[in-house]
Amino acid sequence: MSASEQPELEPELLQAVQAELERTLLGGERRYTQRESADLAGVDSERAQRLWQALGFTVDPDPDARTFTDGDVAALRNIDAIVASGALHPDLELAAARSLGQSMSRLAEWEVALMNTHILDRLETEYTGTTPSEREIRSFVDELLQRVLPLTETLQLYVWRRHLAATTGRNVVRAGGESAGRVLVVGFADMVGYTRLTRRIGADELYDLLEDFESTATGIVTQGGGWVIKTVGDEVMFAAEDPADAARIALALQESSGSRPDAPDLRVGMAQGPVLARFGDVFGSAVNIAARLTGAARPGTVLVDSTLAGVLDGDDRFRLRPLRALRVKDFHRLRPSVLRPPQN
Repeated sequence: MSASEQPELEPELLQAVQAELERTLLGGERRYTQRESADLAGVDSERAQRLWQALGFTVDPDPDARTFTDGDVAALRNIDAIVASGALHPDLELAAARSLGQSMSRLAEWEVALMNTHILDRLETEYTGTTPSEREIRSFVDELLQRVLPLTETLQLYVWRRHLAATTGRNVVRAGGESAGRVLVVGFADMVGYTRLTRRIGADELYDLLEDFESTATGIVTQGGGWVIKTVGDEVMFAAEDPADAARIALALQESSGSRPDAPDLRVGMAQGPVLARFGDVFGSAVNIAARLTGAARPGTVLVDSTLAGVLDGDDRFRLRPLRALRVKDFHRLRPSVLRPPQN
């Protein structure tokens, strides 16, 4: 159902449902001020505010505003306990909270978008033209969440544990923890002409395009032995430890794009080098070089930096064609090569 086809419901009804959803999800009424919630959690008030903002939540400027719940108090206690256990260094707690908040915010946006039409359809069926009582609204919300919330929480916990196991396998044996330098191949795949395309297609078509791109790219990267670092609209960022895996992933991404006549062309850029892994993201010169090569690549091609080309050179599973030096921002003489599949 598109936005124009959504049922028209009384604003008061939607507000009442929103309030009941909030009360149920937050574990109770908003009953504490910021200072009271910090005191109950045994956390300094200023530290609590910094953590709350890092998690992505607004702090009411009125110190007497009662905006915190028992669930909020428990969350602050849990953060403090994790730091006290030694599992998280105090200097990293804000960065960890920020990363967690950003990840959960995106997940929540996606989940609400999935459930929104269902909720509106149910409300239209049951309450159009009527004024439900507070008891009926509470019953509606409780029934909805009892069916959906436990399943969603169980699934999220499992997916988190599965990713934790996979990430542990890649990182736990490395001395120095997450901040230690690792040599990785970092790549970007970018849809060509995306901005122009968004001016010509509707929201539904754009949704389908992005869903297909992200789904296809994620499948190719994970099946190829790499992992997706993040997706940003028309671009996916990925990494792999094995250079040959990275090369196969890049070529498979291009092949998947070329096999769909209605799909935009892709540009792919990759570079190998030491990176700083930090809270699910990676940073370093290799990341910047890969991004510059992606921007310089012609539609339908894969560019790799000289380091990665040197590693792949001689591998008969790939062909490499050196190009003349490129002048791009912050890198005056990049010497890329075009990566291609072997000739038949």
